[in-house]
Amino acid sequence: MKGAALRLGGIADIPESLAGCIVAVGNFDGVHRGHQAVLAVARELAAAEGRPLVCLTFEPHPRTVFRPDMPVARLTPAPMKARLLGALGFDAVVEQPFDRDFAALEPDAFVETVLVDCLKSHHVVAGFDFHYGAKRGGTPQTLAEAGPRQGFGVTLVPAFTDEGGETVSSSRIRALLEAGSVAEAAGLFGYRWTIRGEIRHGQKLGRTLGYPTANLLLEPDDMLKHGIYAVRLRRPDGTLHDGVASFGRRPTFDNGAALFETFLFDFSGDLYGEAVDVSIFAFLRGEARFESAEALVARMDRDTAEARALLAGVAPLSALDNAISF
Repeated sequence: MKGAALRLGGIADIPESLAGCIVAVGNFDGVHRGHQAVLAVARELAAAEGRPLVCLTFEPHPRTVFRPDMPVARLTPAPMKARLLGALGFDAVVEQPFDRDFAALEPDAFVETVLVDCLKSHHVVAGFDFHYGAKRGGTPQTLAEAGPRQGFGVTLVPAFTDEGGETVSSSRIRALLEAGSVAEAAGLFGYRWTIRGEIRHGQKLGRTLGYPTANLLLEPDDMLKHGIYAVRLRRPDGTLHDGVASFGRRPTFDNGAALFETFLFDFSGDLYGEAVDVSIFAFLRGEARFESAEALVARMDRDTAEARALLAGVAPLSALDNAISF
């Protein structure tokens, strides 16, 4: 596993040192096991040939550009995606701005301008369903045909299926998160889903209950089922802290805007303003309204004990999980 990948703001920023690279191309939202199958092929080629390893991805997600009224709920925003790709061994991540002008490139122009002129690709690796260029006119087949003409190799990676024979996809994972099935989602990610945000001030209700929390926003607020979760928080200095988190609207008190509120075990200190990562290990229960603060505290005591016991026995799912959650 490597450290941080170089983040590049588009194809115009590619340094000469990356010329002749092995390129993995796709959206890779979630960097899940299906994506990892594609990325692994590129990594193996780069290692065998001693070439730079580059991931070409697109920001924002293309579907969000064409359907701004229905933006895609991102599993891994650009900074987290780059961190995961760095952990997977990539030297650089090209975050190509995606707008209607870029989308209007004809498939041949995409190949010539992006893959040949700017990236100077030696070999391109893509998933079985990769499409590119105006009206998605470029297909895996046209890419495979373009490679020999333009002087680069092409490898297309078939769909990756899980142990049950189902295809691993970002949409499938989103549905699991919306249902609170974070452990099952982790099996498809190959790591524990990790969110990132800046700790902000809340109403400080937790302090009055003996449960001070570190609060961050999770957007959109229907991306994850409201409820109680066992979590692990990583501070900017790399220190890890186990805890229990409540995601929801606090129905016992104000039923307000949704917040992700984390109580850290055996911790005292000020986290306000810190950008932290929170890895979500298990769903404990759904959000509920309690008749009194005392009843809520009693249940929070039980939640805390359950989360402590669960987190004490967890093990990494993969080397990638080990890099971000352990």
